[in-house]
Amino acid sequence: MKMKALCIALSLLAVPTVSLAQNPLEQLKKSAGDAGKGAIEKRVNAKLTEEARKNQCSFKSGTDVLEPGCDKKLKNLTSALIAAKKQLDAGGVTNYKFEVSGHTDSSGDAAKNKELSEKRAEVIVKELIARGVPRSEIIAVGRGSEQPLVKPDNTPAKKAKNRRYEIQVRL
Repeated sequence: MKMKALCIALSLLAVPTVSLAQNPLEQLKKSAGDAGKGAIEKRVNAKLTEEARKNQCSFKSGTDVLEPGCDKKLKNLTSALIAAKKQLDAGGVTNYKFEVSGHTDSSGDAAKNKELSEKRAEVIVKELIARGVPRSEIIAVGRGSEQPLVKPDNTPAKKAKNRRYEIQVRL
């Protein structure tokens, strides 16, 4: 009876050791996969940032109404998202969202700017959805004047640079 108990005790001690031995390998595989996904995310985000900067649409001052002449720019943004989606899918990346963030300059009330930036981001999201980007893959976020491109934005040109939207992929 003592021998049987000893064998059971030893076998129980051996089981965690085997699973621990496999665990580092699994962790290494996961780390390599995460690093690969991180590289894809960085590459995709660099391209999306470039495309968003080249294809900025203007809004009527203080509103979420697009100025005329944005159709080609929105088509270019849609093409950039579709290309990014293909790159992510080819890299085995799943469960991602494209985030459209709206930004304002520092003029005016911060709470109103945040609300306006969210409305502007939602306008861009709706335009991208109308051009074929699935709603389930894209979200709108208002950032207000929290993340300016240029500081201080004390000239009309600098303010204009801060009134923008950006597109990034979030894993």
